[in-house]
Amino acid sequence: MENTYIARQAILDNNSNTVGYELLFRNSPDNHFPEIDPDIATSKLIIQNHLQGDIQAISMGKPAFINFTEQCLLHKYPLMFDKDSIVIELVGQKRPSARLIKIVKYYHDKGYKVALTEYDLADHWNSLLPYLAIVKVDIEKINPKRLRNIKAKTKSLKVKLAAEKVETKYQLQSLAEVGFNYFQGFFYHKPEIIEGQTLAPIKAQMLHLMNEAYKTPLNYEAVADIISQDVNLTIGLLKMVNNVATGSRVEITSLKQAATYLGEEKLKQFVSILALSKLSADHPDEISKHALITAKLMDAIAKNSPAFREVKDFAFITGLLCDIEVILQRPIEEIMKSMPLAQPIIAALIYKQGVLGELLSFISSYILGKNSYVEVFLNNFSLDSDFVQQEFVKASQWCQQLDLSA
Repeated sequence: MENTYIARQAILDNNSNTVGYELLFRNSPDNHFPEIDPDIATSKLIIQNHLQGDIQAISMGKPAFINFTEQCLLHKYPLMFDKDSIVIELVGQKRPSARLIKIVKYYHDKGYKVALTEYDLADHWNSLLPYLAIVKVDIEKINPKRLRNIKAKTKSLKVKLAAEKVETKYQLQSLAEVGFNYFQGFFYHKPEIIEGQTLAPIKAQMLHLMNEAYKTPLNYEAVADIISQDVNLTIGLLKMVNNVATGSRVEITSLKQAATYLGEEKLKQFVSILALSKLSADHPDEISKHALITAKLMDAIAKNSPAFREVKDFAFITGLLCDIEVILQRPIEEIMKSMPLAQPIIAALIYKQGVLGELLSFISSYILGKNSYVEVFLNNFSLDSDFVQQEFVKASQWCQQLDLSA
C-alpha cells in the first residue's frame, strides 16, 4: 500500500500574522517531494484531500498555497477551488513562454492570486510580473541584496516579495529591511534564550496553573483559586460551563463548583489551553496553533493505539508543552524544574525519550513537514497513515474552532 501525506508550512507577514499555508504532497518516508511527475503530485493532493474537504481544514481557513505546473494550469485544476481559498504557486519553469504568460493572465483576470517560485532574477520574468501577486525567493540561493533593482518594479505592480527558508529572527528582520513582505521557514520555532532573564509574574502564574491541573489527584479548589486571580480566566471557565451545560440549567455559586462541574478531563484541557494562549500572547499565532494541534493529535493517537496505552494520560499536556522553550525563551531543563510533571513527560520534552518522546517527535515533525522517519514510525507502532492524516485534519478543525480570546 502506498502511503501519502500532506506537509504544510506557514507563511507569515512582517507582523508574524499567518497569511497562508503551503501544502505539499508527500509519498515517501523522507518527506521530500517524491520522484514523480509534479502534475501527478498536484492531482493526487487535490483528489485525495480537496474533494474530501480536508485542504481547507489543514490550512485552517487561510489561503492554501498549492504547487501547479503549466500543464496543471492548462488542465484548469485551480478552477476546482474558490479564488479566495488558494494561491497558485507556479513551479517547474525555467523561463516564461508566450503560452505560460497567456494562461497566467487568464487566472489573474479571473481573480486568482499567482505566486512565482524558483525566481532567479532573470529579465525574462519581467513579462510575467504584471499578472503575479507574489514572487518567492529562496534566500539560500539568491542574496536578497541583489533584489534592489527589481523592488521598485514589484512595488509599482503591487507584487509582494516572499522569502523562503528563513531560519532565524535576525534573518527575518534583515529581510524585512530589504523589502520582503512574507516569510516562510522555521524561524518562529527556534528559541533565542537570553541568560539571566526573569519570568514575568503572569507567565509564572500560568505555568503554576498548568502544573496544578495535571497533578494527581486533581485538587479542584487549588485550580479554582488560581483561576480566581484572573478575570479573563474566570469568564472563560464560566463560558465553558455554559457550553457544557447546554439544555440544562446550572446555577454556579463558586469557581470550585464550576471546575468540578466540568470534570477532570475537560477542566485539564480548558485550563491548559487558556494558560497556553496567555503564555504565547506575544509570539506568532503559529506557536500556539502548532502546540494545540500537536496536543490534540498526540491525544487521539495515544487513545487509539495499544502502543501508547501506558502514556495516554500524558499525551495532551506533552503536546501542549512542545514549544514551551520557544514561548518562554528559557532552557527547557530550567522550565521543567518549576513544573514537577510526571517523569515520562519530562523525558519526552527534554530528551525526546521513551514512546512519549518518539510520539512527540513524530507528530511535531509531521505537522511541519520536517519528518524524516514517517514510514519507520508508522510501521514500528502499527499505525495507519490514513488514520493519522484524518486525525490531523480533525485536530486542525478543532484548533480553528477554539475561542482563545476569553
